[in-house]
Amino acid sequence: MKENLSKSLLYEQVARIGKAIASSKRLELLELLAQGEKTVEMLAVELSSDIRLTSAHLKVLKEARLVTSRRDGRYQVYGLSGSDIASLLVYLRQVAETHLIELKIALQSMVDDPGTLSGFDRGTLLDQARRGEIIMIDVRPQTEYDTAHLPFARSMPLQEIERRMRELPAGKDIVAYCRGPYCLLSDAAVSLLRAHGYQVSKITDGVSEWQAAGLPVEQANSTEGGL
Repeated sequence: MKENLSKSLLYEQVARIGKAIASSKRLELLELLAQGEKTVEMLAVELSSDIRLTSAHLKVLKEARLVTSRRDGRYQVYGLSGSDIASLLVYLRQVAETHLIELKIALQSMVDDPGTLSGFDRGTLLDQARRGEIIMIDVRPQTEYDTAHLPFARSMPLQEIERRMRELPAGKDIVAYCRGPYCLLSDAAVSLLRAHGYQVSKITDGVSEWQAAGLPVEQANSTEGGL
């Protein structure tokens, strides 16, 4: 009886994590925080939600020890409690993509999009970027790029592409990425650049996927490749 009681208590603690992430909005929040620290106000804008509801979701995540917070002046800044939380998101999504037919069907339409670079090998892509055979662009906000980005990637936030596209060499393959397979920033970047005659595609990887695969990422102050 004592053994069964102890086992139940242990499972109940593990279940705290499951309960905390049993919300699509909280999963979105974790994905956003995997890109770097953000204030409640920033997160609310990204989620198209109000601050009170966003704060309530963050409270649940914090109680489950998935996120931490700190005060920065009059702002409350949130971040993941560890890099393993980002890996958990990747693995959770992979399990869902393997077992949920509805998700498989929805994702297949994304993979079939001609703008998506499918079947790529991460190591080969990294070598091509290192040799300058392709130009990798990170279309997330600059602050997220500064926190961590793929090796040899150039920061080119979506809202800056139109005025900066002349920085991209004509005739060279361009590969865009953003926050992962469910992020639409890279789709918009592909459409915009293709409309101006650039050879561009996107990958569904983000920083979390890269790290989960055991590959390196870089920070803004690290040595990196460029244009």
